[in-house]
Amino acid sequence: MQHRAKLTCWMGCLGVLWAAAPLSPAGETAADGPDAVRAYRYLQAICRLGPRPSGSRGMQAQQRLLASHFSRFGARVTRQSFDRPDPRNGKAVRMTNMVVSWHPKRLRRILLCCHYDTRPFPDRDRVNPRGRFIGANDGGSGVALLMELAHHIQTSELSVGVDFVFFDAEEYLFQRGNQTLGQFFHGSTHFATQYRDKPPAHKYISGVLLDMVGDRDLQIYVEKKSLHYAPRVVDGLWKTARRLKISQFKDRPRPHHDIEDDHVPLNRIAKIPTCDLIDFDYPHWHTTRDNVRACSGSSLAAVGRVVLEWLKSVPAAGS
Repeated sequence: MQHRAKLTCWMGCLGVLWAAAPLSPAGETAADGPDAVRAYRYLQAICRLGPRPSGSRGMQAQQRLLASHFSRFGARVTRQSFDRPDPRNGKAVRMTNMVVSWHPKRLRRILLCCHYDTRPFPDRDRVNPRGRFIGANDGGSGVALLMELAHHIQTSELSVGVDFVFFDAEEYLFQRGNQTLGQFFHGSTHFATQYRDKPPAHKYISGVLLDMVGDRDLQIYVEKKSLHYAPRVVDGLWKTARRLKISQFKDRPRPHHDIEDDHVPLNRIAKIPTCDLIDFDYPHWHTTRDNVRACSGSSLAAVGRVVLEWLKSVPAAGS
């Protein structure tokens, strides 16, 4: 895999990237909530790293960027590393989930998560299936949104602790002819298994997965597996969206929105009731056209407003 983006000294260049980034073409959001322009700039900065598949230099640069970013806001940043074989040759690939903890001493916690790897190639692209895949929406949007929420989470009046978890290797897959090599959900499966087999002192009472939440034409329908495993979380999020008049949340499922995603291991293995917020009708999925121009800061901010207000509504223990 070739990486044309210069990755050295990335953290020192973050301020330069911010200053050079154009404003979101979709405009701003309310001053007291997530900032659309800033969220879009975070997405641009992530995509400037280039492709970010598991074990790549782009992924390593992203890990350094995220550790620096969240540490500046006073969060505790830890890594959960493990090895999985490259499906093409069997060689071990180091994979890493990143965990960003807010109010880490609180034992009652909420999990906000996304995958932060990109698919190695845009294999659904009819013109260039072995091209350069940036994964702005599919891989970058959830990361950018959580980076923006760092500006709000520490100062929000919450009754619970919150962990941001970035899952590696959601789609470390390769095409060989008509055959797909590899497996989905390495990172979330490892995280869920560790949580089940080596229970921590804290307990996750619910979770929200953010996947493809930056589409310019964002439409988030109720996902069926989320409704099955985490109906209270779904109900709480959509009630919040209605109260805030966030029109991108559609209050019904669609027939094909029964999705295998990182929330499945969390629900089935870890027993953490988790809702998947995903726009599964994104037209540029797994193509070279999944870039920042296909995304919107306003979409990121809209989802962020719902998630942040929902977090504030989570009751204290025993209430």
